[in-house]
Amino acid sequence: MPPVDLGGIHVPTPVILSPMAGVTNWPFRTLCEGYGPDGLYVAEMITARALVARNPKAFRLCRFAPGERVRSLQLYGVDPVIVEQAARMVVDGGMADHIDLNFGCPVPKVTRRGGGSALPWKTDLFAELLHRVVTVCKPAGIPVTAKIRVGIDHEHETYLDAGRIAEDEGCAAVTLHARTTAEYYGGHSDWSRIAELVGALDIPVFGNGDIWGADDAVEMVRRTGCAGVAIGRGCQGRPWLFTDIRNAFAGSDERVNPTLGQVAQVVLRHAAMLVEFYDGDERMAVHDLRKHIAWYLKGFPVGGSTRRQCMESESIDDVRRVLDSLDPDATLPATVVNAPRGRTRYARKVHLPYGWLDSRTTTHEQREALFGDDPMDAGY
Repeated sequence: MPPVDLGGIHVPTPVILSPMAGVTNWPFRTLCEGYGPDGLYVAEMITARALVARNPKAFRLCRFAPGERVRSLQLYGVDPVIVEQAARMVVDGGMADHIDLNFGCPVPKVTRRGGGSALPWKTDLFAELLHRVVTVCKPAGIPVTAKIRVGIDHEHETYLDAGRIAEDEGCAAVTLHARTTAEYYGGHSDWSRIAELVGALDIPVFGNGDIWGADDAVEMVRRTGCAGVAIGRGCQGRPWLFTDIRNAFAGSDERVNPTLGQVAQVVLRHAAMLVEFYDGDERMAVHDLRKHIAWYLKGFPVGGSTRRQCMESESIDDVRRVLDSLDPDATLPATVVNAPRGRTRYARKVHLPYGWLDSRTTTHEQREALFGDDPMDAGY
């Protein structure tokens, strides 16, 4: 696999850690980057309105560890002016080296406001938002990329139009999650859509969806011709997946298969970094860690009572006691090493603003409704 250049950012191994809410803060990014130091590791989604309002949690999510090679932020917003203001804050404050824009989130509280994967349906709004952010970032040498989905559903697909607009407006690359909003995280992603987008664009396309192991990454590249891959749920509890993909892209069959004792050491390191992330609040750090522990232990021969104790932990000592009770020599059965992880459900209904699908452009009334004060946008 050849490297990818995003403006002035050189990515030797073309693999991206996809931003995941509540997951890809700097402690988890640091773990992942330690296993694959030459990829691109993106912070979890920052709400533009919250950043402009100087919400303390938004600023916490913008923090980077000193050792991160590239400081990569993802911004979310619906109002192009607000997202432009947030991008200006990032540029003027020297807060990041790369900005990704979120047009892939399928959750109802985002799409019902016209955001995330709903936004590319409105081509005027999509193009304006991209144009404003690229205009702010380009003079500072900060590349802008976009994360998109196939569309709202298969009757309202947007990925080809969105990809072309992103290229025309100066984006350095596009990442396509090969599912629709309606498909949410269910079923199988349709990699043929990635191949179509690759054929339609001159800028790099990264493929996303159903990469559970390094062999999946290689197969996606083989089948689609994409410039690289973006990893989401597949690395939950498995930051070493980035080593596996790096090896696979280099033509090596070597894979990381840690024992349970080795995984326990990673959990404790993760815990220590989360305490630092939460400014010394150990209880908050352990509460954040709980979901990660469930992912770290997935597939190992660990009983339900032990898993429950992990979920009830209130301190690092509680976590350590549970981990010390496990068999350190246990390994993952081969049948579950590359098994799917994380959410697999379909969306029951796609939530959109009233009349959203009536036209590919926004009306004055729609813009007034979308750009009003929104408590969800400014808070966490």
